[in-house]
Amino acid sequence: MAVLLANLGTPDSPAVPDVRRYLREFLRDPRVIDVHPVGRWLLLNLVILPFRPAKSARAYASVWGGPGQGSPLLYHSRGLTDGVRAALGPGYAVELGMRYGAPSIPSALAALQATNPTKLVVAPLFPQYSSAATGSALERVYGIVGEKWNIPAVETLAPFYDHPGFIAAFTEVASRHLSAFRPDFVLFSYHGLPERQIRKSDPTGQHCLASAGCCDALVPANRYCYRAHCFATTRALAGRLGLSDDRHGVSFQSRLGRTPWIHPYTDHVLPSLAKAGKKRLAIMCPAFVADCLETVEEIGIRARDQWRSLGGDELLLVPSLNAEPTWIDAVAQMVRAAGE
Repeated sequence: MAVLLANLGTPDSPAVPDVRRYLREFLRDPRVIDVHPVGRWLLLNLVILPFRPAKSARAYASVWGGPGQGSPLLYHSRGLTDGVRAALGPGYAVELGMRYGAPSIPSALAALQATNPTKLVVAPLFPQYSSAATGSALERVYGIVGEKWNIPAVETLAPFYDHPGFIAAFTEVASRHLSAFRPDFVLFSYHGLPERQIRKSDPTGQHCLASAGCCDALVPANRYCYRAHCFATTRALAGRLGLSDDRHGVSFQSRLGRTPWIHPYTDHVLPSLAKAGKKRLAIMCPAFVADCLETVEEIGIRARDQWRSLGGDELLLVPSLNAEPTWIDAVAQMVRAAGE
């Protein structure tokens, strides 16, 4: 059986040309910047690429590891892949493929198809569904697999935002760090999305973002709603961690552009928490199963600096799942179930 672990991707290095190449591939994806093609071309080539690569390169340089490590996302994803391969054992071929950058999804699929598998299990490593991440990765996989003469049976892992294995693994990691840190508030910070993409996920056109409580429960209208999945993850983790309503909250980070993104924004929530007298803040980022630029730099460096400037005592970034044994076991369990 062939198993593809798919994640988003990373530049080859923190050098500006490599970051520019990565951003070009990433942001020209119509599922990422879902506007008219002419508008996307103008935005990418006249607004983003002339300026953003240098800024992003500095951010990547601040988290880049030494020889044999490189990007934290790639380093931890490789560790997970090796762990899942060992956990599944003989009879499974496991490869890592990035939607953008290397190792690419085409190269991973080529290696897997060389084993002549009877079934392909695709595991997008995005807990909450979004068309920009999960949808884009699956579109790429289906397009490549569909070009072949012999097409194996294909099974895809469903979004695992509240899967018991995912929740248990994140609970175990968080418990270790929260018990030592003793925060007075825990903020669950997720990657943001434009509001228009949330509305497009609602087949009724009448539920998502139409009321303050639209994400309080999962219903058919928000089955593919990224924001609703994030709140479901938060409810599950807060319950397992014993966090009362007044000791945790939800926010969204990593905005791009001037169009409205889903609220509340992480960098806007921090001043409110400081004003409310919170001093020891822990931030969890359960949209990311591997630590990456958005966790290590955006939260671990920039948000920590912001928190201290607001008078906070300390900010703890709770590590992601990376290649934790409980997470490796959970992924192997989900793969086995999908492959049955």
